[in-house]
Amino acid sequence: MDRKNCSSLNEFIFLGITSNAELKVALFIIFLLIYLINLLANLGIIFLIRVDPHLHTPMYFFLSHLSFCDLCYSTAVGPKMLVDIFAKNKSIPFFACALQFLIFCIFADSECLLLAVMAFDRYKAISNPLRYAVDMSTKVCSLLMAGVYLIGLTDALIHTTLTFRLCFCGSNEINHFFCDLPPLFLLSCSDIQVNELVLFTIFGFIELSTISGVLVSYCYIISSVLKIRSVEGRLKAFSTCASHLTVVIIFQGTLLFMNFRPSSAFSLDEDKMTSLFYTLVTPMLNPLIYSLRNKDVKVSMKKLKNKVLF
Repeated sequence: MDRKNCSSLNEFIFLGITSNAELKVALFIIFLLIYLINLLANLGIIFLIRVDPHLHTPMYFFLSHLSFCDLCYSTAVGPKMLVDIFAKNKSIPFFACALQFLIFCIFADSECLLLAVMAFDRYKAISNPLRYAVDMSTKVCSLLMAGVYLIGLTDALIHTTLTFRLCFCGSNEINHFFCDLPPLFLLSCSDIQVNELVLFTIFGFIELSTISGVLVSYCYIISSVLKIRSVEGRLKAFSTCASHLTVVIIFQGTLLFMNFRPSSAFSLDEDKMTSLFYTLVTPMLNPLIYSLRNKDVKVSMKKLKNKVLF
């Protein structure tokens, strides 16, 4: 459509999670608690890794960035969603909507790639522990993280630019609680075939790369673990991967369900519930999974607690 025929849209209006007044109080309390736990847990992990020299290793370097990504993309969505539960005016300015999506996309994509990097890190630690410090040096870890954030930023800029150049000449009501692509596409009166093709191609590439990287790394990890003679050694090696594998399954499982279900099964109401899970619940679960299953983190937490108390 000719851009001259596009109406100038200044804002969008969210329809929110629900219009049921009876559910609003309960939902607000539940998601406020989830967001606060998410905030405290992820900040706690980042702070703990910063202050404890024993956690200055590649594994915890990547874990601190995982918490940072969780914190950023959940904060891009969570506070606005909580305010809108009781707000009469659930509007968001056009450029704020674009910024919200940009931040969300940068860190969600970065986390997706980071999970593959963390699998590679575990492979290096288990397959050849004597060379681990050399292979995963500070420089290598920094370059890997720079690559992760660069790809996340590039992907986010492409989608944001293509989406917010579309014509929105009809309703400005988004049937969602944040600026996501599917509900925005429904409001557009432009041809969105290019957007859908780019979305499918880039997302498919990132997902394929991430899942392939994780699977290949774990194939080598299993092969290396099976060569360990002692049962105790095998269990210790597997335990270092259990937390990461749990996070991968939860995060990737949700993304695959969201993006590769049949179009006939698509529902915006169902989409909102799934989005709530991966924008707020998953970022809360990640630090809890790592802290509850990781002995080093538990020991560091006890040390920090003793320092504060005594």
